[in-house]
Amino acid sequence: QVQLVESGGGLVQPGGSLRLSCAASGFYVTNYNMGWYRQTPGNQREYVANISESGIKNYADTVKGRFTISRDGAKNTMDLQMNRLKPEDTAVYYCNLRGRTYEYWGQGTQVTVSS
Repeated sequence: QVQLVESGGGLVQPGGSLRLSCAASGFYVTNYNMGWYRQTPGNQREYVANISESGIKNYADTVKGRFTISRDGAKNTMDLQMNRLKPEDTAVYYCNLRGRTYEYWGQGTQVTVSS
């Protein structure tokens, strides 16, 4: 059974850093395309970053150069290192597993960037 559990969210000041982690079960993270999305109240969920089966990483323009996506096969996790955070990064962040015939989401973790 596929399960995704995010952790690492919290309150941070502008310019600070946070590291999110997505713990996966029921599959191996190194074998699938996985990504991070975020959502604010009243808005659609938006793409943040993804890492493909072959390890190719892509980022939304809004986070490029500040966020880094990675995965750890030994821990079976996917992480998002977020640096130089801005108030507009405030959102609930979701872990995503997607294929041609399936899609799974985690429960989300809140990130708040505020002084």
